[in-house]
Amino acid sequence: MRTSRILSGFTRRSVGTIALATVAVVSLAACGGGSDPLSAGGERSGDDPNTIIVGSANFPESETVANIYTEVLRANGFDVTTKFNIGSREAYIPALKDGSIDVIPDYTGNLLQYLDPDSTATSAADVDAALPAALGSELTITTPAPAEDKDAVVVTKETAQRWNLTSIADLAAHSNEVKFGAPAEFQERPGGLPGLKAKYGLDITADNFVPIADGGGPATVDALASEQITAADIFTTSPAIAQNGFVVLADPQNNFAAQNVVPVVRATKSSDKLTRALDALSAKLTTEELVALNDSVSGYAKTEPTAAAKQWVTDQGLDKPVS
Repeated sequence: MRTSRILSGFTRRSVGTIALATVAVVSLAACGGGSDPLSAGGERSGDDPNTIIVGSANFPESETVANIYTEVLRANGFDVTTKFNIGSREAYIPALKDGSIDVIPDYTGNLLQYLDPDSTATSAADVDAALPAALGSELTITTPAPAEDKDAVVVTKETAQRWNLTSIADLAAHSNEVKFGAPAEFQERPGGLPGLKAKYGLDITADNFVPIADGGGPATVDALASEQITAADIFTTSPAIAQNGFVVLADPQNNFAAQNVVPVVRATKSSDKLTRALDALSAKLTTEELVALNDSVSGYAKTEPTAAAKQWVTDQGLDKPVS
């Protein structure tokens, strides 16, 4: 689960029953286990540009992408160690700055929101343009990947066909009939219900909002599939979308900020060699590839992130030095 992203975006994943709320709470607790890799201090990589510590946040997608970074950097001659499952940006951004880690995957829109809470950028171009100044002198990024993992308004295929829905704007005419499931904070955040009302006229009343605590996870998926809710906030790389035949409604007004996967690098470890390796990797990491990786790790196969990453790197021809 991706609960770590709640602090600078929406939760990565209660409907109105005690049982479902209990499932969500238990799921969250299960995802939060494990020790903090930064709690005991530990090694720092020092000034050698060829010695890199790769970190990850504490959800499977971040760990999988961090493993991909690790494999590609090793293939390019870097001495790489890892510190995975660190937690939220409140933990890993300071860790980058103090040298506890040197590289970590992040998401452009939420990273910008964390670094500059006053930013109003939402399109990919505007977010990318605003990030360099927000990063300051201690951090830098390489080229964002085409892969994007962002909030989306999702409905069942049946609802989309019944109401002829292709975009969020099409749903607005049915506002009074829509029960909307999402994390509780979706009611207040600018990109949540307020943004959907302002940009599309989708007006969800308090009575029609169903708080679900698992950030687009199994409880949300089950509620949507069983028609306990009409629409839901589910992240675009969730394997459940394809598995259930759900429909992602288009967001032409960019209510949800662009969330391209991007390597964040401690500035003192930035180098042409590092940039070339990470840019070559990012160029091949599409949303479709990310969905497939998530399906492998979090779907029925339950592949370990390390194994999924190694296979992907080999399949993409990235297991050799970048020329």
